[in-house]
Amino acid sequence: IYRMTSGFVYAVSYRITNNRADAQEAAQDVFVKVHDNLAKFLEGTSFGSWIYRITVNTAINYYNRNKRRRSREIDLEEAVETAGAEGDAEKKLSQEDNEKKASELLGRLNPDQRACIVLREIEGLSYREIAEALKININTVRTRLKRAREVLIGCAAERGEKDEMR
Repeated sequence: IYRMTSGFVYAVSYRITNNRADAQEAAQDVFVKVHDNLAKFLEGTSFGSWIYRITVNTAINYYNRNKRRRSREIDLEEAVETAGAEGDAEKKLSQEDNEKKASELLGRLNPDQRACIVLREIEGLSYREIAEALKININTVRTRLKRAREVLIGCAAERGEKDEMR
């Protein structure tokens, strides 16, 4: 289970928490929860939806728990990586700039909107799969995605990047 899903679990956790350390801790926590609750997993239900739900809920909990600390903290890991850039530095800086912009934009969303956007736009899940994963109504998924996109477009417009968002 770990080998098949660890990359996904970390990626979703990172996109929701917007912090590497929190994402790593959340991912570890997810696998502890999966292990502890594997016997409770109901056959006939989607394993993917089950692990998505655990991952998203755990990551949102980490995000909420560490929100205040993050607002005061500088991510030294990113600063060290940027300072140590070698080789194709321009390409790496451009990629880091794009990742930073994406992280900043995702940071403007509330955790529920962020979870829906990550699962839809980054992980490629359908509306129905998101609804199953988060145990919410499909119309709630649509509403959260619509509002999240409105926030993202508004933020991009503030920065003069409206055309890049479409």
